[in-house]
Amino acid sequence: MIGVDLAKNVFQLHGASLTGEVKFRKKLSRPQFRKFMEAQPASIVVFEACGSAHFWTREMQQLGHQAKLIAPQYVKPFVKRQKNDAADAEAIVIAAQRPEMRFVEPKSNAQIARSVVFRSRDRLVHQRTEQINALRSVLYEQGQVFPTGVHQMKKIAEFLQQADNGLIALVREECEELIASISEHTTRIDAKTVKLKKLSQQSEMSRRLQTIPGVGPLTAMAIEAFAPTMDIFRCGRDFAAWVGLVPKQHSSGGKARLGKISKEGQVDIRRLLIIGAMTRIAWVGRKPIQDGSSLDRMLKRKPKMLVAIALANKMARTIWAVLTKQEDYRDPVKTAAA
Repeated sequence: MIGVDLAKNVFQLHGASLTGEVKFRKKLSRPQFRKFMEAQPASIVVFEACGSAHFWTREMQQLGHQAKLIAPQYVKPFVKRQKNDAADAEAIVIAAQRPEMRFVEPKSNAQIARSVVFRSRDRLVHQRTEQINALRSVLYEQGQVFPTGVHQMKKIAEFLQQADNGLIALVREECEELIASISEHTTRIDAKTVKLKKLSQQSEMSRRLQTIPGVGPLTAMAIEAFAPTMDIFRCGRDFAAWVGLVPKQHSSGGKARLGKISKEGQVDIRRLLIIGAMTRIAWVGRKPIQDGSSLDRMLKRKPKMLVAIALANKMARTIWAVLTKQEDYRDPVKTAAA
């Protein structure tokens, strides 16, 4: 087993037998690392799940090695005394040798390509939000208050076009530049959204996921890009826990203490599932839910956000069932009536 502490230019290796006997410790450059691994017999090569780890996993598999990824938080407890590259590489091997250790599922090149498009859209949305907040703050200093939201840009643009708006020329010019930049970002965001929707139409997995209420094209693409295969989860609850939609535990002495949701999973999937759940709850005013249903009972007893978290958890378990059984979603109410 070879533990590798990755970096941009210098890699630290720690080789050991499966019984823990140290074979070698090496510090290699990127070209030297590739040549060294080509000369090695088939081994188990373990990386921390970090930048470029998925690339090197595929490279090691092509060289005939068995490659594994391990989460950094599972390696940290095995680092001896002070942290350095050699200690990190040794800790990777020690952690990977634990029989109960959990590993990260490597991503394919297609998954990474989809995640690049998804993250590119997210980055544009964050940049647009930053500029909208900057524009509102400039106008606030001039005594003009506008509500939040990108849909308020039309109202702000109309205000800037007024001749008697009370703004000096320099402030007006800066605001108009921000409006133009926000408009450009909106155009690019719309183009990315269309691209993601087209990608979701090309995938049978995304089409099947969109049969679930509250799961749209973006959520389906996020699951396809960031989630591992559902076979690694024993049940839907395990997938919901992986996403971070289960209560955080602080239990001891036989007493179960549950707190807020853990938020220890994939942030993009969790955020979109909660947004989808809130969308379903927001429909209640226009499309009443069935009396006596679980959603109806929860809304009568609990705050909307708490109900949305519970509904997002249920959606995660439904996603696991749909992908595991390779079937479209079937409404349990309609199925029972039939």
